[in-house]
Amino acid sequence: MYNKIMKIDEAINKYLEYIEYELNYSSLTRDSYRTDLLLYKDFLSLKHINYLTISKDDVMSFLKYLDNLKFTNKTISRHLSALRSFYNYLVEIKVIDSNVFKRVKNPKIPKKLPNYLSIVEIDEIILEMKEDAKEDIRDKFIFELLYSTGIRVSEASNIKINDINTNDMTIKVMGKGSKERIAYYGKSCQNLLDNYLKIRYEFIKKPTDYLLLNKFGNKLSRESIEYIIDKIISKSSVKHKISPHVLRHSFATHLLDNGADLKSVQEMLGHENLSTTEIYTHVSNERLRSAYLRFHPNKKRQ
Repeated sequence: MYNKIMKIDEAINKYLEYIEYELNYSSLTRDSYRTDLLLYKDFLSLKHINYLTISKDDVMSFLKYLDNLKFTNKTISRHLSALRSFYNYLVEIKVIDSNVFKRVKNPKIPKKLPNYLSIVEIDEIILEMKEDAKEDIRDKFIFELLYSTGIRVSEASNIKINDINTNDMTIKVMGKGSKERIAYYGKSCQNLLDNYLKIRYEFIKKPTDYLLLNKFGNKLSRESIEYIIDKIISKSSVKHKISPHVLRHSFATHLLDNGADLKSVQEMLGHENLSTTEIYTHVSNERLRSAYLRFHPNKKRQ
């Protein structure tokens, strides 16, 4: 039996070390969990509740506390997921016998259809991009890479030269939870990759295996790639507001529109659950419905 009188601060720190070093969670996930757990700790202190003996009624009180803070259902679900994981860890190291958070369901989150770019808009943006400087060549490749592969911005940041197989036009990607998958790309992306590799040496200040580099010779961070995509969009003729993640949404939507099956798209996106991918079928269905209402002659016959 582990030390039963371990204080909550120590338990939280041990858990955060566990998810970072044993489960290989990203620093972003670790920091997000820390924020959620510290808020939970504040609630327990306010209500004089022992974290080791918390009841289901106490959990419901905590949910009410989050609701009073005007948290959305999505944020509340994130807190519950963090706490469910934390208490699973406490069970595993034998600090407690059971996880009360397993008996509490996450609130329903209304599904919001993701924004996406049309194929025409994608092509327009790429055609409008300049290639006057080495940064332009790099940035144009990054835009095409994210659209052609559907990978996350964080995944693009961590690609290394040896992860790329130019013969098969594939890239080995390390996704969430350190799960490896293969991303595919086409001829357009290959051409821009070739252009970038010709000038990549101009970014290098010290030996590095990372593919995407900044002016200091370091790998481009997730934030830097997001900034680059935002800059590209702001200079384009596309006027509606989109985020870097929209390229991933566009990738999935265009695949389904052109006949790809949902399971294949799930694997290409690296989604653990098929339900996460199903949101894109709603996008495609909504487009079909819109086309029907606009063009079917029934509209004129009424």
